[in-house]
Formats: sequence, structure tokens, C-alpha cells
Amino acid sequence: MAKRVLIIGNGIIGLSSALAALQRGMDVTILDRNTEHADSCSLGNAGMVVPSHFMPLAVPGIITQGLRWMRDPESPFYVQPRLSWDLMKWGMRFYMATNRDQVNAASELLRDLNLASRELYSQWQDSGIDSSLVKRGLLMLCKTSHGLEEEAHLAERARELGVPASVLTPEETTALDPNVSMQVKGSVYYPKDCHLNPGQLIASLRQRIRDLGGEFLFGQHVTGWKQQRGRLEAVETVQQSVHADEFVLSGGVWSDELARPLGLRIPMQAGKGYSLTVPNPVELPSVCSILVEAKVAVTPIASSLRFGGTMQLGELNQSIDPRRVQGIIKSIPEYMPRFKTSHFEGIEPWVGLRPVSPDGVPYLGRPKGIDNLVVATGHAMMGMSLGPISGKLVGELLDREDPSIDISLASPDRFID
Repeated sequence: MAKRVLIIGNGIIGLSSALAALQRGMDVTILDRNTEHADSCSLGNAGMVVPSHFMPLAVPGIITQGLRWMRDPESPFYVQPRLSWDLMKWGMRFYMATNRDQVNAASELLRDLNLASRELYSQWQDSGIDSSLVKRGLLMLCKTSHGLEEEAHLAERARELGVPASVLTPEETTALDPNVSMQVKGSVYYPKDCHLNPGQLIASLRQRIRDLGGEFLFGQHVTGWKQQRGRLEAVETVQQSVHADEFVLSGGVWSDELARPLGLRIPMQAGKGYSLTVPNPVELPSVCSILVEAKVAVTPIASSLRFGGTMQLGELNQSIDPRRVQGIIKSIPEYMPRFKTSHFEGIEPWVGLRPVSPDGVPYLGRPKGIDNLVVATGHAMMGMSLGPISGKLVGELLDREDPSIDISLASPDRFID
């Protein structure tokens, strides 16, 4: 009899885990709190696959930079002040994670995960899971000399880790992507990076999962768990009890809340981000990019162009702060002068909640004390990039195999009080 697997979460991590489990012959059900057509953090993001993003969020100097950004209501970073013991503990853990040794170890893990995920995306595309994957690299566009100097230093570290990177002059940058006018001091080019269409990928993944016999239960809000002697027996929802042999928790920003009745702590803050998609842009780049100083991602998706950014920590809601959206819009003409702020009039911003761990490393593994639970969440801004490899690792864990990548740094028990 096939092993029954229940996956909580219908985002890219949950779907990737479902695909891996089905390919291993398991009987898979995916449960999600939202309706099938509800928006999720996997749909409106920048759609980048980024081996270049091997540095975790918690790096030396980031707190000082963050405090400067906090004074600017249009800056790319903000923490919503509130009296919260969880937020204070998360902030202290974030601070402790900025030490150089921990950052170096996390960088090696994130490099390995991103490169493996890139290869799996290619395999998915070849197998008919269509994401419109484009392998043209990524440009880190620098407006200032200081920004270019910092990115060049990071490129040197990338090469040490085996991630190709080239520092380009303004002329070389333009030659690489002549489809867009750029006003920059230079750039760093990462040829291994890719971009894709998130909405197309999610739809294609869901269809493949259904074709393989996977079942979806939408609109199912988890209210509790049934467990006995260190094993889970079922998930309780408002509508029903859903029994399984193995459980996967990939509930994004709600994962910590879902885990607490089990005695688990998975520290998480919601990192609110926005995107705006221009359907008929005045220029359409062929290479995705990051506007470095503004922290804005730029992704061509079919005939449209998506701009995404901000990290607004601490609010577990999808309200939109127009000042943060305006900060994104105002930054774009500084790098791409043919774009005007008027081009964004009437475009509704999308908002998503990224699940952010204190150290910038996802949670991947089996927690102690519960024999048949796998945790796969906390991928922050790299959920889309790390989806396929996270799913593969979940499949290995469900089959009681040793993970093909050492994920001990991603242990869901690493912040036990």
C-alpha cells in the first residue's frame, strides 16, 4: 500500500514536495487554507532562480543599514514597531546570525541549494512542466560607484564559491542587453541565474500533480492535530479530519503558528513585498536585473515587465503601504530613464508575505520528537529559486533516505529555546 502523505501549503515549496513524493510512488494530498484561485506569495514574485543570491539576509553591517532605511518611509526595508516578544527574540537571533563564520557556512549551503534547483528547473522544463524558463543570467545594476564597488567585492566571493560572476562597464552592460536604456556606473553579471513565469509554473505544477494522482483540498483552515506517542495521525480542519502516514509542513508565514500546538518553535516573521507588472512596457529587457541601491527586482515575463521589492517585516496582513510602492516606482527611472512614473498609473500593486527565518536559511528537515513530520518553510525571498531542490529533499526525507545535500544548518530545531 502506498504511503499516504499530507502536505500543508500550496505554494512552490508544497507543490515541489508533492511532485517529488508522487514521483516516488506515494499517495499525496495537498491542503491549503486558501481557495484554489487565491493569490499567494508564489504567484506575484519576481520569478528569479538565483545562484547569485548565496548570501543570507543576516550579514555583517545589515543592521546599521537597516536603521538608516527605517528613517525613510519610501526605503526598501522597514520593521513595523510593535510590542511583541516573538519579534524581539527574532531580532536578537537575526543579530546573532550576522557573525562571519555563520554567514560563510550559510552561503555555502545556499549556493548548493540554488545550483541544484537550477538544474532541476531545467529537468522540469524538459519534462513538460512549463515555466518559460529563460537562461540569460542576471545583471546587478549599480547606480553609484560605491554600489558597484560593493557588488564587485561580492562577485569576488561568488567566484571563490564557484559561482561565475563578471564586473561590467556601462558599455559592456548595454551590450549585454541592448533592449533597454540604462543609466548606471556598471554592473555585475551572473550568467548562471535564470528567470521564469511564476503563474505559468504554478499552474503547470498543479496540473502535473493532478495527472499523477495528487489531490487538492482548498479552503481548509487547520485547527489542530491528532497525535499519539510521538507520531501524527491526522490534521484537523474546520471541515474534517485528514489522516496520513507522513506530514509535510510548508505553510509559509503561518508555519510557526501551525507548529506551536505540537510543541515546536519555528521562528518566523512575515516579510511583506510588493510587485507591479507593466503589461506593455516602453522597453522590454531580455535579461532580468536587480537595481542594486534601490533593492528592486526587474523581470521580463512574456510581453510584460515586473518590478518587485521591499522587505517590510512584522505585519501578518496584506495591507498595502503606498509609500513603499512609491519608493519602488520612483527608483526605476534612475536606472532605466525611458521609464516614467506615469507608466505605473492605474497598475494595481500585488502584495505577498515571505516567510523569513532569523538567519536567512530555510527550515528543512525532521524535527525531534515527531517521527513522521517534515518541515519545509522559511525560504524568504528565495522560495521560487529553491522550490525544486526543497521538494527533492523532502521526498528523500519522506522515504527515510539521507538528504543528497547536507542540510544540517537548516534544521527546524536550531532555535529551540
